[in-house]
Amino acid sequence: MTATAAQLSAPAPSTTPLALAITGFGVLSGAGIGIEALAGALAAGHAPAADVSGMFEDPLPRRQAHALVDFSVRDHLGRKGTSFFDRSTSLAMVACKEALADTDLEVGDGNRDRIGITLGTTAGSAKSTSDYSRDTFVQERPYLVNPLLFPNAVMNCAAGQGAIRYGLKGVNATIAGGHLAMLNVLRYSRNLIGCGYADALLAGSVEEFSPQSAWAVHYAQRTDGGHLAPGEGAAVFVVESAAAVRAAGRRPDAEILAVETGVYDPPGTDRFVEGLTSCLTRALERAGVRTDEVSAVATAASGMPRFDEAEEAAVTAVLGAGPERLRVKEVTGEAFSASGAFQLAALLARHRTQPARDGELSVITTLGADGAAGAAVVRGWSRADGDHG
Repeated sequence: MTATAAQLSAPAPSTTPLALAITGFGVLSGAGIGIEALAGALAAGHAPAADVSGMFEDPLPRRQAHALVDFSVRDHLGRKGTSFFDRSTSLAMVACKEALADTDLEVGDGNRDRIGITLGTTAGSAKSTSDYSRDTFVQERPYLVNPLLFPNAVMNCAAGQGAIRYGLKGVNATIAGGHLAMLNVLRYSRNLIGCGYADALLAGSVEEFSPQSAWAVHYAQRTDGGHLAPGEGAAVFVVESAAAVRAAGRRPDAEILAVETGVYDPPGTDRFVEGLTSCLTRALERAGVRTDEVSAVATAASGMPRFDEAEEAAVTAVLGAGPERLRVKEVTGEAFSASGAFQLAALLARHRTQPARDGELSVITTLGADGAAGAAVVRGWSRADGDHG
């Protein structure tokens, strides 16, 4: 990185809660596997959706999706122990591997008890749950359901498998937050580290592409308009105490200065706009950041007018029209719980090789159909050649 000493050591205001440092991350999205793939798609402004018509026997509402059609977990993790991984678990496991390879945090016997995993989801693997439940009805008595598939039908499968494979014995949690999953994961991770329950966490969220998710996107857009294809993927971040990272003389990729969430009336109402406005204002105040310091907003823009108009109204009310809008779903598709993780990964991917952005402040905004809303404030830096990862 090439951040100045002042940028790297500036103390947080006394009103700021514990800041999280991100010291590495891994991402798999419809744009491809790895940070470079996402950065390239963002720079181009688009990523073509893939033909997914041959992925499943079940009917799909459309032939295109931002999916990793040729993804195979064995290509990344080998055959051993991966035979019964479902797609959601596979994506999360590879993202965890990428994140651990990207950080300078060393995991060993001396600290693995203090390193854990927090993963966000919508409802786990909808396909695994649906398929397993169906088998209990259609298989011959006495219901010959494969018991080895049962772990995939519970929401915490990916986090549990990740802890086993990578030897992480700290806190292990799965947070079902839908579109707000990543922000909820960041809040939870901040509390765990701030209260002394962990020193570091793999924090992220995952969503698989399946017929179930494809139809969910289809019906949502049939109700509210929109054109985005469904997406999938996972992004996992190594998070630690920012103060501890700086005290050790290490350089973070980014700092999460504040995260605020709330639940209001559904998007399209004045109450929702007021709620997201309040979340964004609180986040900036807690981070000690002025509105004119924000350079970019990674929005939740989904192409559905009721949602996008409400979000833009709130962002403009607080930040004006000046900050760049980064519409990440245009390259990743609608990926539900993974969307917030993609927004954060997109901001960090832009910083990774652009020293001119060192110290820039950005905002993430997100919302759900139930009226949930949230905002996070992020400060990022680049990496110089030879830095960790």
